[in-house]
Amino acid sequence: MPIQPRFKDAPHFRSFWENGNGKQLIDFSGAEVSFKDFEKFSVYFYHVDEMGDQVVKDVYFVKKFHEASREIENYIRNGVTEADQAPDSVKKLFAQTQTVPDWLDYDLLKSGAELCMRSNLDSLISLRDYCLMGGYDYSYLNKPLTATEALKKGAVKRLSETLDFWVNATRYNALELHAKGYEFAIKTRLIHSYARLSIKKHYKQWDTENWGEPINSWDMMATYIGFSLVFLHSLQKLGNTFSIEEEQGILHLWKYVGYLLGIPEQMLPDNKKQATEYFYLWTSVQPPSDKDSILLAHSLLDESLENPILKFKFQRKNLRYLHICCTWFLLDDEVCKRLQIPEVSNKNLFPKTKIFINTIYDRLVSRDARIRKGDKDQRKVLEDYLKITKNSNFH
Repeated sequence: MPIQPRFKDAPHFRSFWENGNGKQLIDFSGAEVSFKDFEKFSVYFYHVDEMGDQVVKDVYFVKKFHEASREIENYIRNGVTEADQAPDSVKKLFAQTQTVPDWLDYDLLKSGAELCMRSNLDSLISLRDYCLMGGYDYSYLNKPLTATEALKKGAVKRLSETLDFWVNATRYNALELHAKGYEFAIKTRLIHSYARLSIKKHYKQWDTENWGEPINSWDMMATYIGFSLVFLHSLQKLGNTFSIEEEQGILHLWKYVGYLLGIPEQMLPDNKKQATEYFYLWTSVQPPSDKDSILLAHSLLDESLENPILKFKFQRKNLRYLHICCTWFLLDDEVCKRLQIPEVSNKNLFPKTKIFINTIYDRLVSRDARIRKGDKDQRKVLEDYLKITKNSNFH
């Protein structure tokens, strides 16, 4: 099924790339956008991680879920060899993930991790109010969430899982074989396969022609560009500065995570220029927000009110207000209007104050101290989330 850049002349596409954040990404990255490579990438709209899918069929679909999980955990932590009594599909998958690619640069991984930690809570604001919220505007990208009824699970649980993965993948040495970030990448890969196979089996309304395969490789690429390129752009908007090495480090870190997740290597960008050019092509097949997008966006906004981390109602309302301010500040007005983000007063005050504080903090506090503090603060937020979601039937 050859696919066309069907929304390239649509108002939402043009305004994003000509006047909105898309234009800022082009300026930020020096990208030269065009459709000349469209066919090279568009085939991945119907491409999935067959290796992961086969493991799910051979392990998860033949055993009790907790037994299958225990078996996979054992492989992740101890490795798999040809001699092991494991299914061929498992040997094949681990042969890939245990092979460290020639291009991997450990110094760059370290720089990328340091920027994630050093940016402290700005990292978490960026992930939530730009990367995640902005992603909801691409309505086909969200179809797997709708199909697997993620809304019923609730935003608290979903944020907790995303945060758990992100924090564990962005620490020192997190992506070494058998380490915590490596483990999260493999588990996430298999969760994607499990979800995809379940959608194919149970969700009869899936529209492959328009939406692509569920959790297809092209959508995966776009998601990981969210964690790298869009994340960097957001940090910059909030007044953070970063070195060329740190910027390359973030892209390199997510390129390797993408490799572990089974995204084809030729789709993983090496730098922000490539990332922007790849992202441009992908957005041309995505229509703007629909009613599911709005539900997802509002579920994320209301997470602050539902989440019992803060004791008092006024604190929760205030937190929701601050996230709304950041969302308006980081995303295009048109996107916010499509997602029906509420209008609030003085919405630029908090982001502008943040930029001002970042400028001063940058000068006064050493890089090492900021990395240590950021790591500690981010782990504390994660710990609070895990406490809530683990100790209750929160979803």
